[in-house]
Amino acid sequence: MAGTVQTELRKRLIEAFTEAGDEYLSGQHLADIAGCSRTAVWKHIEELRKEGFVFEAVKKKGYKIVKAPEKVTPDEIGFGLKSEFIGRHIHYEEKVESTQKIAHRLATEGAVNGTVVVADEQTSGRGRMDRSWHSPKFSGIWMSIILRPNLPPHQAPQLTLVTAVAVVQAIEEVTGLNPQIKWPNDILIDGRKTTGILTELQADADRIHAIIIGIGINVNQSQEDFPEEIARIATSLLAASGKTVSRASLMQEIFVRLEKLYLTYLNHGFQPIKLLWESYALSLGKEIIARTVAGDIKGKALGITDEGVLKILQEDGEVRHVYSADIHLGE
Repeated sequence: MAGTVQTELRKRLIEAFTEAGDEYLSGQHLADIAGCSRTAVWKHIEELRKEGFVFEAVKKKGYKIVKAPEKVTPDEIGFGLKSEFIGRHIHYEEKVESTQKIAHRLATEGAVNGTVVVADEQTSGRGRMDRSWHSPKFSGIWMSIILRPNLPPHQAPQLTLVTAVAVVQAIEEVTGLNPQIKWPNDILIDGRKTTGILTELQADADRIHAIIIGIGINVNQSQEDFPEEIARIATSLLAASGKTVSRASLMQEIFVRLEKLYLTYLNHGFQPIKLLWESYALSLGKEIIARTVAGDIKGKALGITDEGVLKILQEDGEVRHVYSADIHLGE
């Protein structure tokens, strides 16, 4: 219980500094906000300093944060966070097997809508079809987001596409790069994969209890950091842009973009998301091969249906609907 209280106090202080921007906050004002003594405020500021926050303290004015550390703990993500509910509750661990596993447990235990599970390293990260995802320490974004939409289960795949658009928009905003989406869940830069999205359900036959959206982004790896077996097909934001990217800032931007698109989707349906998704689609209008469990489907990618299903025009004129497949650009 004491740990929970301390975390809540720290959260209030971070939110106060975020709202204050460049203004100084007095010790008494911070104590009033946090509901604790000025001595307790000072102790919390010292703890934040140990985490890497740099404070400027001016007599008779108070404190302001002049630099936040490059980490993805709740304090670093919370400083400057502008979303309303996504990312307001964060479960952080330095090293985990998989953020998806923890998110599933927390969702079962009643975690609130918008809860985020994030780690600095995953030892058993995974993508679609249980493929492994290379998740080295301090170099990427490895996180899972818990959402609780009032939707029937068959609409859940659309949220993969909603998330993909949000991540692309956030990467564009933070880095200036031009990522593209490969249906259904990969984000590529210059033809190489930088992001994977995995959407899983907790649901009854007619009702979703929780959607767990796993997002893995290669952020600050150099190209030489990738294992030999994926080096040819993978890249990172650093390798593509030549610049180190703040993981916390990118997460904050993803939360804002996803929250906006998620609410648009809930209020107005999939059509506005569909148009955005197609504007970022890598394969639209191109010859592709869709490798499904039933065999390969070859043809031109026409786009997606209002349900998010991929449409392929075959040589014989038949339009095939593809629900699950690996997509490859045709020769």
